[in-house]
Amino acid sequence: MKIVVCVKYVPDMASQPRFTPGHRVDRAGGQLSELDEYAVEQALRVVESVPGAHVTHLTAGPPAAAEALRKALAMGGDAAVHVSDEAIAGSDGPATALVLAAALRRLAPDLVVCAMASTDGGTSLVPAMLAEHLDMPQLTFAGEVSVADGAVRIRRDAAGEIRRMEGALPAVVSVTDRIGDPRYPSFKGIMAAKKKSLETWTLADLGVPADQVGAAARTVVEDITARPARTAGTIVKDEGEGGRSLAGFLSTRKFI
Repeated sequence: MKIVVCVKYVPDMASQPRFTPGHRVDRAGGQLSELDEYAVEQALRVVESVPGAHVTHLTAGPPAAAEALRKALAMGGDAAVHVSDEAIAGSDGPATALVLAAALRRLAPDLVVCAMASTDGGTSLVPAMLAEHLDMPQLTFAGEVSVADGAVRIRRDAAGEIRRMEGALPAVVSVTDRIGDPRYPSFKGIMAAKKKSLETWTLADLGVPADQVGAAARTVVEDITARPARTAGTIVKDEGEGGRSLAGFLSTRKFI
């Protein structure tokens, strides 16, 4: 069984976001998306239950994105593929899905595992777009995953209910951050990751025209404005009329 985990190299979300003069996210000093660690973990758990399963980590991004792949390999897995091409810079969700889908066709996996979203974009759309490109069933926002008898089964925790879904392999699955804590890379795993295969592919290798990605993105960021600093709040003192003062405050701001 061949499993591919799609991962992303993102900025450190704990720090102040930075942008290039072209209004693109500055990924210097980035890392493996925290949500992707849950996807990696689930792929590794499937391997533990399916003898002979093989895991490949896949990303599309700048040269530094190889660091995210090495982190994923340190957690576990057998190989990694990095789609790196200057023309990809500036791609939005649809363009990213186009590139990843082309790489997935070449890898021919039985199961594609993604996080429910990336920590920088957060659209949650790429897994669904991959399923559409590849003509595969999609089972998204999984809180539990199991594979057996040529099918993948998930549990999705929705508001007030639990949904159980099943799809025939090959399929695309996305997992939430409630599915189980990801493992920490061990020293042995970190050292082993340096020796594992990490291939680099270009758009030409995948047959993807450069004019369909990057500058051809369907969405364009025209301006960026920093979040305004927090201002001092309004203190309502209760000297017998606190309730009226609070109601008046909320009413003027159309909360009530």
